[in-house]
Amino acid sequence: MPATVDAPADAPLLQVRDLRTWFLTDAGPVRAVDGVSFDLHRGETLGIVGESGSGKSVCAKSIMRLLDEPARIVEGTILFRGRDLAHLDEEGIRAVRGREIAMVFQDPMTSLNPVLRIARQLVEAMTAHGRFTVAAARTRAIDLLRRMGVSAPERAVQSYPHQFSGGMRQRVMLAMGFSNEPSLLIADEPTTALDVTIQAQILDLLRELNADYGTAVILISHDLGVIANVCARVLVMYAGEVVEEGAPEDLLTDPRHPYTWALLHAAPRLDAETEDRRLVTIEGQPPDPRAWPEGCRFRARCPFAVGKCAEHPALLPVGPGRATRCWVTQDGGPLHPPGRVSAQAAPATTAHPAPLLQVEDVQKHFALPSDGLFAPHRLLRAVDGVSLQVMRGETVGLVGESGCGKSTLARLVTRLYEPTGGRIVFDGHDITHASQADIRPLRRRMQMIFQDPYASLNPRMSVGEILAGPLKLHGIVAGDAAARTRVRELLDLVGLPARNAERFPHEFSGGQRQRISIARALAVGPDFVVADEPISALDVNIQAQIINLMVDLQERLGLTYLFIAHDLAVVRHICDRIVVLYLGKVMEVARAADLFARPLHPYTRTLISAAPVPDPRVERTRRRVPMKGEPPSAISPPSGCRFRTRCPVAEAHCAAEEPPLMAMAGGQMVACHFPGRI
Repeated sequence: MPATVDAPADAPLLQVRDLRTWFLTDAGPVRAVDGVSFDLHRGETLGIVGESGSGKSVCAKSIMRLLDEPARIVEGTILFRGRDLAHLDEEGIRAVRGREIAMVFQDPMTSLNPVLRIARQLVEAMTAHGRFTVAAARTRAIDLLRRMGVSAPERAVQSYPHQFSGGMRQRVMLAMGFSNEPSLLIADEPTTALDVTIQAQILDLLRELNADYGTAVILISHDLGVIANVCARVLVMYAGEVVEEGAPEDLLTDPRHPYTWALLHAAPRLDAETEDRRLVTIEGQPPDPRAWPEGCRFRARCPFAVGKCAEHPALLPVGPGRATRCWVTQDGGPLHPPGRVSAQAAPATTAHPAPLLQVEDVQKHFALPSDGLFAPHRLLRAVDGVSLQVMRGETVGLVGESGCGKSTLARLVTRLYEPTGGRIVFDGHDITHASQADIRPLRRRMQMIFQDPYASLNPRMSVGEILAGPLKLHGIVAGDAAARTRVRELLDLVGLPARNAERFPHEFSGGQRQRISIARALAVGPDFVVADEPISALDVNIQAQIINLMVDLQERLGLTYLFIAHDLAVVRHICDRIVVLYLGKVMEVARAADLFARPLHPYTRTLISAAPVPDPRVERTRRRVPMKGEPPSAISPPSGCRFRTRCPVAEAHCAAEEPPLMAMAGGQMVACHFPGRI
């Protein structure tokens, strides 16, 4: 093992120099990371942003030496406390990994062993490096979970990962990451799939642990609001290299690289002043990493490009603590937005007075096994008395924390689930208890777009076969030739070339797969589409493309959407009205603009305050509304107002009586005894 080199006290904790990590494939080297350099000081928080495929995660895995064949570090140094991690042998890197540098991944279930209890996994992480005895590690495991905000940690350590929610599993991963008090924690998209309140709690934890332990943090995210919330410095990566670097106060308010500018304008914001429904998107696709283009790698997609961009720019300073890889701003001046990339305002959607969907006091209860032979059966009240209307041509958003009943309600209105009680009327037809034979003719008119397109697309079928299937099933086309023609039309409708019909789902990016999923939903000509978290795992530019596509399709085809998301900025941007759910009940209903301007329910106000804004100056002055504890169980919801156990303004009256959904001024509806108090 190479000897540790004593570094000066003020030297960077981590120095990455000209790092090149390539995938050595039969088709040639894929240059995923191609000349990245940066420093990270002790106790610093560094954010890395960029589109999928820009090299963020490969860079992080290179630091940890978690690369699988055919990936290989072909050049560069990774100096950590004087040691070059790029050239350490396996024994040496194992001594560093987990003890001095830890990593938290996007999906905690890929890192936690599903057949081992949490206690064993935490203890093993500490004893493997010889820093703690088994007894000391067990005590520390409970203390760590308590520090991470896990309630009843003595009981939690005896649980299995599947018994925790996504947010709680991520807390366990943070506990594991901090278990050996590392000098550096790398968090790769740790909040991507979490709702806003859990995301805010995880970000608070990262900030507190960074301050309390002095641990340096590298936070990888495509959410610029998350970066603004946590980080002291930001790297923007594109096509395997750093294109801009600086403090978030400068970089996120006055970007000096066109790519950074485009990312900022592609992201919907809670505090947006414009009512445009379309977002600015980055045209085209990132270049092929097997053959980067000559000159600036962003040139083909750049609205600011000039003749000088035919030469490859270096990363050069443009001010104190700032650097950019752009010829246009090398003189230190700002970018002047070109007119041709401004988003076009979408015509207002006109909703007809008659509702397309009416839901009246709908319930869905799931029977659970009893705790014992003579114990009573238990019911999980997933949806417990929801009423709403969706007008023709309207987009209604459903928001709320994980477990509030959003997805269950979506499956009820499309009759994938049969309601326990209540009434569902679609275009004048009562479908509450309609048989499958009765509902099949209406099934063509209501379709669903799921969160994970790869899980809902058959990997053994080509895209053409996937899209032709529903056409033939419903007798929409006669013969293979007509099916192929309609498949080409569908692909063109969602912006994909007709040649893609011969390819399989695994050959597409996440954004392209979501386009295919949308095409499949539109194949049978529906007028009502339920979109269940369709953009939650996409980077900011692909997200903007999908939003614009859905807006365009709504205008062209007269579609009606029920749109489910945990990203409140997206919901504010795309929806006409918003329904807020909590523990199977409606808390508030309002027009999107009214809901964000004057939320009346404490829960709505809490959700809005937890959503980050990609502006550090705004983030540091916003008032966060705290929410106590974890959501109560839907098996035994609290009496009275269901939010009262977590509400910061609850009074005794809230426990005595459940508040009805009351109409307020301006058309808002709220279920609260003290609306607007918070």
